[in-house]
Order: sequence, then C-alpha cells, then structure tokens
Amino acid sequence: MTTQILSPEEIIRLIQSGETFEAQTRDKSLVVKVERYVPYLCTAIHAGGRLREELQKKIALDEYQRWYEEDPHTDAFISSLPITIVGGDSRYEYDLNRRPIAAIYDTAWGKDVWSKKLSPRDQSKSLRKHDNYYQILHALVTELERRFEACLVFDIHSYNWQRWDRQVPLFNIGTARVDEARFGPYIKKWQNELEQIEVPNEPSVCAINDVFMGLGYNLEYISAHFQNTLVLATEVKKVYCNESSGEDFPDVVRLLQRKFKTAILQTAEFFADKETTFRLSKPGMLLHKGLDPELKKIDTALYRMLKSFELLAFVNPTNTDAERKRFFKKNYSEPPQFRYAPIKIQPFSLKQQLGGLKTQNISDVSIRYLYESVINSYFDKVDLLASLNTEKFLFNSLRYFGRPSNADLRNAQYLSLLPPIPSEPKRMANLPIEEVVEAFREAMDIYQMNGKIELSKRVISQVMVLNSKKTVLIRPDANFNKRELAALIEHELGVHMVTTQNSNLQDLKIFNLGMPVNTRTQEGLAILAEYLSGNISLKRLKKLASRVRVVDMMCNGADFQQCFNYLIQSELYTPKDAFSICTRVFRGGGFTKDYLYLSGFVKILRMYESDSDLSPLLVGKTSVEFYDTLSEMMDREIIKKPKYISHSFVNPKNESTQGIYNYILSGLE
Repeated sequence: MTTQILSPEEIIRLIQSGETFEAQTRDKSLVVKVERYVPYLCTAIHAGGRLREELQKKIALDEYQRWYEEDPHTDAFISSLPITIVGGDSRYEYDLNRRPIAAIYDTAWGKDVWSKKLSPRDQSKSLRKHDNYYQILHALVTELERRFEACLVFDIHSYNWQRWDRQVPLFNIGTARVDEARFGPYIKKWQNELEQIEVPNEPSVCAINDVFMGLGYNLEYISAHFQNTLVLATEVKKVYCNESSGEDFPDVVRLLQRKFKTAILQTAEFFADKETTFRLSKPGMLLHKGLDPELKKIDTALYRMLKSFELLAFVNPTNTDAERKRFFKKNYSEPPQFRYAPIKIQPFSLKQQLGGLKTQNISDVSIRYLYESVINSYFDKVDLLASLNTEKFLFNSLRYFGRPSNADLRNAQYLSLLPPIPSEPKRMANLPIEEVVEAFREAMDIYQMNGKIELSKRVISQVMVLNSKKTVLIRPDANFNKRELAALIEHELGVHMVTTQNSNLQDLKIFNLGMPVNTRTQEGLAILAEYLSGNISLKRLKKLASRVRVVDMMCNGADFQQCFNYLIQSELYTPKDAFSICTRVFRGGGFTKDYLYLSGFVKILRMYESDSDLSPLLVGKTSVEFYDTLSEMMDREIIKKPKYISHSFVNPKNESTQGIYNYILSGLE
C-alpha cells in the first residue's frame, strides 16, 4: 500500500467514507494506516523522535537524552496489524499522552527541556499537531464503534527499567482509569497472552499497575468519549536495546514483533467475539486480506534466483550402479567412490544475490520471518552443495538437517525390536516394471494431474519426484510387490506430487522452492499417507528405523563398510538393500536427512490424531514449524487452498491390520 501525503482533514474524510489507505500528515507528525476495518486498532504515539528544525536550536537535550525517554520500535511491534496510528514527533516537542494544557514540557525527568524559551507561535504549532492526532483518533474510533458497536485499542509504550531499584515486569498493563468490572476478562486475556511471550534471560511476567498505572491522556480521552471502547495501555520493558548506549538488539526486536502480533490477534479475537457485531469465521479476518505487491516482488526475485536449485538432483551419484558392482566384486572391502554431476551454480554469487533481497519491505512480520528463514536455509543449502564430496559436506549437512535426537534413537530401537506380525506375508511376488509404470499413470489420472513418469537410473531410491520438472522417476530395476507399490503411489503421488502440483498453482513461488528443512514435514506427510491408505508394513517401519541408526552411526564416525556390515549382520538386510541404505546416507560425503522420515512421521501423526487440519501443509513444500503462518495466509487469501488433497487423508482405510499399527505407533515418542 502506497503512503499518501494528506492533511488531517483528508484523512478524516477517508475514514468517514470507509476507505482503506496509508497516509502521513503533511507535517510528518503522524502515519495512519487502515488496511481493513476491524474492531481494534493499535497506537504507538511515542515511537517517533522527530523535532522540527526551528525547535532543534532551542532544545536543551541532545539526541540520546531525547531517545532515552521515547519509545523506539513500538511502531514495529504493531506494524503487521491492519489499523495503526504511529507518532512521528518526539514527545519533548509535545506529548500525545498528556492533556493539551500540559503537553509541552518545561522540565521532564529532572531536566530542563529548553535552552531558549518557546514562543507562543512555537507552542501553537506543536499543540495543533496534538489536536490533529486526537481528531483523527476520534474519527477512527467513531467509525469502528459505528460498524461494530465496540472497539479495542492497544496503546503500546516502552519504559526504562534500569532506573528502578527492584525487579520490574517484562510487561505492565495500566488499568487505573478502566472499568475493570466490565472489561476485566479482556484485561486478563491480554495479560495471559503477554505472559506467553518469552524473551531470552527475562522472566515472562506481565503485571497490572506495577510500574505504571495507565494514567495517560490517550486512554483518558478515549474512555471519556467512547463507552464501548477498551484501551489496553501497555508498557514493555526496554529489553530490546541497551538503555545506556542506545544500541538496538535486532533479534529481540524481531522476536517481539512476531509475539506482539500473535498476542494482539488472540486478544482482539476474544474481545470481538464477546463485545462486537464482527463475526469471526477464521482468525485471518482480523488482518489485511490479499497479496502485498512488495511481497510478490521479493517472491519473484527469490524464485528467479533459486528455481533451478534442486539439492537432491546434484547429490545423487552418477555412478551408483557401477560402484555397487565394484563393491560386491571386492567382497565389501573397498568403499564406493561416488561421482557427481557438475554443480551448475556459483555459490558466492548466489549468496550475494540472496543477501541483497530487501525482506524488510515485507509489511507483515510473520510472512517476513518466513521469507527470512527460507533465505537463511538456502545459505546453508548453498554451502552444503558447494562442499559436495568433501569432508565439509557432513558438517554442512549436520548444520542444515541436524542429527538424530535421543528420542529418535529410542523410537528406532523400539521399532527394530518389534516381533513379526503373523498376518503379514513374509514374501510377495514382485510386479513387472511395466505394471509399476502403468499403476503410477493410472493414479496420476485419478488425481487429474499433469505430470510425467519416466524410467531413470539417476536416482538412488526406487522412486523419486523431481519437483522442478513435475516428474516421477522410477528405476528400471526397481522391485515392488503389490502392497509396496500401493504405498509408494500414496507416498510419491499422494503427497510429493500433490504438494508439487499445489505449489505451482500459488501466486507465491516460495512454496515451490520449499521451506526450511521441509523434508521432515513432507516425508512425515508421505509416511502418514502410506499408513492411512492401509499400506504401511512392519518392514517399512523397520527400514525407517534402520536409516536413523545408520545416520547416527555415521555421525559417530562409522564408515560405509561398518554400516553396511551392521545392516547385513544385525538387521539381516540383503546386500542390495544394505548398499542402498548406506548409499543414501553416505552420498555427498555424509547426508543426514534420512533420519527425518521417522521423526517427521511421528510429528505429523500426532497432528493427525489431534484432528489438526493438514491442508495448510499441502499447499507446497512446507514445514510444520510455519503451520500457524500458513493457516493465517490461507485465511487472508494470500495463498490458495490446496486443489489436490491426498486421497488417504480424505478417506482413510480401516482394515483389520490397522488396529495392530495403531497399537504399535502409540508407542512412538
């Protein structure tokens, strides 16, 4: 939304006409944003530090002394919300939180403010800006009460904690001038939400009337003029900067941005449901709807840089078959020497381009954090690819994918120790490769997808979806029985191709590129599809467990032959299957991602069991860590609902064997 330069009267006319806009007053004293009319608004009246030129010659305080008593970054804390009013001027010129008669200080906090006396004209000019703010505020609250019968105002400030000689709270809500008998539940809700915010090295305490009582004029004015509007005057301890030096702590500022947005939305939803005529069918209705042009611009640039970057396509060895034959011919005595296709990227140049993306221009803090996380993940993936087939590859893989946790290892051990299931056949006939290809084609037709199915020796696994080309690659020598084929169709088409196809229908291409460590979520969904379709087997679960154990062995220093021999001797794999598992784990120099299949399955299974809507995770190559942001973006129509849904998620099968697996899977941590 482009910021207009308008007079206060023009801003008020836009409000009264129900227009959406973002405007700065011509004197730069205020920025008013109305992206969508909702029954709440946010103010940061002390966020600015501007002092007009003629007053700079008369002020007795330097820039740091003024900054010390202002509320820097409080505008950032509310920037993602749809209706905001942000003060641009220093409170030392006029204080919007004081009555007009007392708005211009002579002395403040024990210091003389002016070295030269202000003229009546100086004061009149400042008080006119004070009056403009309250006229705009009055018009805005009037309009919101007219539309919704009631309104909630989040009045955000900050305070200096080092001047206190006792422990003071992270947040303080001032309620001395609030009708607590009527508005008590909403004050309590706001307090509870703020206490969910965790800042490093700070107790998550939100007090009421501790360091401040809520006696400011912003609250006083609104309460006096509007009986159905609640003002939550809130102070945040300045833990996001160094009070002594003026240095900011950007990570804490960004954290508070994200957490304030969540807390405000949760409280506004509670208030709107109880006090207003606003009917909330989904939380995203309390935010701006539609695609931000700046977001689209950054997304397009990011996709242009990364559309040809497919990690697995580069990490798969080009000589797997030849090295397997050599390994077997040498009686497993010499490790395979894998070769890889030339890397078609310039790592330093690509990282430079990624670093130049101006994510700070993305207005919504949650979406900005999503994009920043994706960009940071590609920094790691570029380093991973640049170190292919070197000693650094394992280090970079650990940095990006991590390694099995103690819980992962316990789950792997639990599955590996399970006895055979009597009802499961020990052997089933393998299907001809022609039948396999035809079955995949038929399944793709049922999904009504446009995609390719090709036979290829370029892949290590028997089947793989090549995301960038919407292609299913099947090894010509792949062996599947009927149940394994059904499971793979659910896995590869029902999830991997589903998320590929859905990602290509989105206006934002980030869902095609993939979220950070999306392997955990995507493979978790895929294993869940196998399970819900009735095609999971104990053999399959044990293979997932074996991958976890082999990854852990490699991380602890075991080599290819040691892991291979372990699988042959301790877990009774055939040499061919043992070689395949070890190749997956040791390719590139040590690829740890395969442990994520089991941990991802457990995570997604628990979400499914709790009746969570999995559709936000199917819009593309998503990560469960961003589930709330994805759900919100769907509510706000920034992303489309998935066109394709895994069939097994819609119609899960309840076969007689499922009871056994329900019991088995309940034992996973």
